Amino acid sequence: MPRPLGELEDAVMTRVWKWNRPVTVREVLEDLQQERSIAYTTVMTVLDNLHQKGWVRREAEGRAYRYEAVSTRAAYAAALMNEAWSQSDNAAAALVAFFGMMSEEQRRALRDAVRIVEGTPEVGTAVLHAQGAPAEAAEGAERAGRPEGTGTTATAAGEVTDTARGAGAPASDSGDRNPGSAPGGTGR
Repeated sequence: MPRPLGELEDAVMTRVWKWNRPVTVREVLEDLQQERSIAYTTVMTVLDNLHQKGWVRREAEGRAYRYEAVSTRAAYAAALMNEAWSQSDNAAAALVAFFGMMSEEQRRALRDAVRIVEGTPEVGTAVLHAQGAPAEAAEGAERAGRPEGTGTTATAAGEVTDTARGAGAPASDSGDRNPGSAPGGTGR
């Protein structure tokens, strides 16, 4: 299970997730420097650490690397929520307390997500389209009724996940990290 990203790791991953394309250290550095004073080597180290932990994959481009997210921010958030929930000795009480903290809009999103997971794809598809989700996510919602462990499903955030891989787990990046290392672990 992932551990929460540190402040600087989160700032870097926020840009990688937001831009949704391979990025260079220089691009992330220039954007971060609009908010704070930070060195190139610091950003390079953070991206290397995120690569070692399995949150980003990288591909050489000349003498530098381009980094790309392995998983989405929504999958990261879901994994953190799942980890926190699994720590509770009373799952029902934890859920009631969590739901009590939610806004009405968040509760509506939760109800829509439950409909998608329970296999009412026509509702899920409409919700995802209304939220501006990509067509692939809506198609994933239509397949959400498949037997467990097969195909894809759409999340409330509009992303499509591979149900055989498991929600929140970054996909393998063809041996780009140590086998068995998990996001948030040392992976070294």
